[in-house]
Amino acid sequence: MTNQTARPVPPPASASILVLTLAHRVEAELGAALAPLNLTVARLALLGHIASVPGASFSDLARLGAISVQSVHAAVKAMVAAELVRDRTARAGSASTIELTAKGRRLLRSAEVVVAEVDERLFGPDADPFQHRVGSAIVAAFMNRNVS
Repeated sequence: MTNQTARPVPPPASASILVLTLAHRVEAELGAALAPLNLTVARLALLGHIASVPGASFSDLARLGAISVQSVHAAVKAMVAAELVRDRTARAGSASTIELTAKGRRLLRSAEVVVAEVDERLFGPDADPFQHRVGSAIVAAFMNRNVS
């Protein structure tokens, strides 16, 4: 006679947990792919925000990235030192206007190629069918949303 034990019942499906699980995988894959460019996912996001919001202030960038103003200051300072961005009005008491340098624009274009490669690998037609469907649904949802 064999010892039969009841199989555990899986927990109910949670959209939050499923999205977080996939997000961790995407972040790990993207982080590894960006490493040769000396970029992190967070630094890429900040470069993207700076490029897409001309004249963005530190406060604007903090809101866009859902991070603290202090974190933006530290990241921008490092990117200024790396000659990726410049602060056109960097002086005490005045609002800053942060923009990409030519070097920063080149890096962002290189990163966009890497992101496209990761997207293709994780969500393209040859990817896991579930991930392909999820990727297509996410892109469609964001492309069709009403922005007001």
